[in-house]
Amino acid sequence: MIRQYRWNDGQRLTLDDSMKIMGILNVTPDSFSDGGCWNTAKKAAQHAMELVREGADVIDVGAESTRPGSIALTSGEESERLMQFLPAVLQVSSVPVSVDTYHWQTAEKAFQAGAHILNDIWGLQYDDGEMAEVAASWQVPVILMHNQVGAQYDDDIIECMKAFFSRSIEIALSHGIKEENIWLDPGIGFGKNGEQNLEILRRIQELTALPYPLLLAPSRKRFIGTILNGLPAEERDEGTGTVCLWGQERGCAMVRVHNVRMIARMVKMMNVLMQRKI
Repeated sequence: MIRQYRWNDGQRLTLDDSMKIMGILNVTPDSFSDGGCWNTAKKAAQHAMELVREGADVIDVGAESTRPGSIALTSGEESERLMQFLPAVLQVSSVPVSVDTYHWQTAEKAFQAGAHILNDIWGLQYDDGEMAEVAASWQVPVILMHNQVGAQYDDDIIECMKAFFSRSIEIALSHGIKEENIWLDPGIGFGKNGEQNLEILRRIQELTALPYPLLLAPSRKRFIGTILNGLPAEERDEGTGTVCLWGQERGCAMVRVHNVRMIARMVKMMNVLMQRKI
């Protein structure tokens, strides 16, 4: 599967069999791993440049923490926070910038400012189609993440996820989002407990077999810390790297990570071993 994207500002991205790296840039005060680290426009822009130097193919900017127990923001609060940082990041980034939001109002402002990709943790199912309309109007790639409230599944978890994705894809297509602009994300850690996360990872090829690129976002998640004898978030990068390589070998198109330098090196080495383009 090869997908090529080009934006009016000259940014480009190619998804092929060499897995790409999405670098996480949280401008939140309370994210579980790096909350408060990049809390000025200057710091955010500097970190964006650092992530690109370390190997990021995409920068993902988020203004609302989605960690367990976090306090949700209104769209107005999220937009106000995001716009303190996003223009500075866009000005310096030499790679496409995605915006992590489920509020259509925030997405609209982000695309007006020049953002390139939508990363929606509710897969276009949070509202009544407004987010899908925004994404369609800007013709941007859309990452549809699986999510739900609670970890109870009435059927096989992968089949439930496929049903969720089918609804999200239907919403996307019915509102004019092009099929080539649809990506999927299994939502590791969202509406899933540790054992369910592991089952999804063990069966990830059932999702990479779908005709859409799959983004895998395991970075420093709680289940990794639990497996590694209770390690805190900042010490989970080796476990994260292992999960990323597992996904790479099984067809994931991109991984979303905090430690770009380490994961980019691991992915590059794996690409060579797998005789894939680097």
